[in-house]
This record gives sequence, C-alpha cells and structure tokens, in this order.
Amino acid sequence: MWTAARLRAHLVAARLAGVVATSREESLRSYRLFAARDPRVLIGIDPEGAWQVPDLLGLMARRCGVSADPRDTSGPDVIDPERTLTALEAFAGRLREAAGRRAPVLLGTGHPHRLLGFYASLADALSAAGCEVLTPAQGHCVDILTRFGLRTHRLDYVRGVALVREPASERPGCEPGSHTHSPLPVRVALDAAAAAGGPLPELVVGDHGWVCGAGQLGFEAIGLADTDDPAPFVGEAEGRVSVVVPVDDAVRSAHYEPLTRYVLNRACLSQ
Repeated sequence: MWTAARLRAHLVAARLAGVVATSREESLRSYRLFAARDPRVLIGIDPEGAWQVPDLLGLMARRCGVSADPRDTSGPDVIDPERTLTALEAFAGRLREAAGRRAPVLLGTGHPHRLLGFYASLADALSAAGCEVLTPAQGHCVDILTRFGLRTHRLDYVRGVALVREPASERPGCEPGSHTHSPLPVRVALDAAAAAGGPLPELVVGDHGWVCGAGQLGFEAIGLADTDDPAPFVGEAEGRVSVVVPVDDAVRSAHYEPLTRYVLNRACLSQ
C-alpha cells in the first residue's frame, strides 16, 4: 500500500518532486515566452489575464513550490512534494467521480516515452469500472510545427492512450511515439468525435496540449505538468483546467508506477 508518507519519500528519491532535473533557466525561459504569448508555450490555452513574468512566478511558486524570487536564475528547479500529494488527491477524486457515473473518457500524452504506462493503467482501470475509453480519429494525420519545421504526424492509440507518431518512425524497435506540446492532436480527436455524433468525453486526462487544448474547448481536463510548463497552471487558475499535478514529467517511466498505484487506490479503482 502506497501511503502518502511513503509516496512522498518516493517522489523526492526519484526526483519527481523536491529537487528536480528541470532547470531554473528552462522554467524562466518558458515564463518569458508565455508572457510574450508564444504559441509554443501557450500549448492551447488562450489566457484571459495579463500573466507577465512576475505573475507567472507567483503562480508557479504557489502551485509548484518553485522560488518566487526573480533573482534566483540558475540551478535545478524545485517542486514541493506536499503540493504534488495534494494535487494527486484532487486528481484521484476526479477519476473516482468519472468512474462513478461511468463517464466516457479520453486520455492522451505528449510524453509517450515516459508517461504512456501511467495513463494506460488509468485507462485500464476506468474501462474496468464501466467507462468508455474513447479512441476518435485513430490514423488521422496532424501537421505539427516542430523545431525541424512542419512535420506530418499520425494520431494513434496504445492501450487506450492517444499519442502521435511520425510516419517515418513506424518501424519495429522504435520509440512508442513523438514528444509534442501541440494542442492540435486533441482538437483533431474531439472534432472527429463530434463529427461522428459522439460520444464526447466527459473527462480528458493528459498533459501538455492534450489537457490545455481540451480545457480551452470547455471539456473537463486533468493532468500532469512540470515547472517549465506554466500553461496548464494558468488554465487551472482561470478555471479551464480542473486539476494539474506538479511533477517532473521526464524521469524514467518506472518511477511513475507508484503514482499510478497511489492514484488508483485513492480513486477506489484498484483491482
């Protein structure tokens, strides 16, 4: 049984929280880009507030535990594990509510190399509880702007979890999908679900553009986010994202397994 105390120790030991691998420089750069309304960092959120760098620093200090001091400009960033645990409780509560009403759900990740197993376990548990795990627009093409230019990706589902792949990567032994912050995949999936006459998800679970893009469109959305991704936290502060769990989103995939067990237990979905 993963108690809160035991999970807290794991979060710090695995650097999911506490001192994390994300650097202060990366986070501050993201805050500056968000303040400048760079779409690469907005990842689907259209902010209502001004959200200048001091505002973002204050928000991320409250929600993640990073330093609010603008003079702190280097070194590793920090996530308060107590804030992670509190958010995990709320995250599990939303899953429990969705399972209780057997709501249709959509899960997607922009971090398939790290987080696919976490979301796939949630999808398995929600399906076992009677929720329909949706897979709209499977195989549809999505043109995503990357650092290498515009690249066509294909929307795919692995164990009920949406991700995108570049067609050239679809070879045996390749990684399970592409890393992306884009909200375009969730927009394509939701458009396809609506065009087919539904059902539409009553809960979207994911990260990056999946949670921000869905929340911006009015769908209930919950997910994980790192200290250099202010958009989900802004979406939460403005009421478009329901729950964001502050956590390093790029550690070894095995380190997320205790989070899975903890969340499923708190959501009463353990099998």
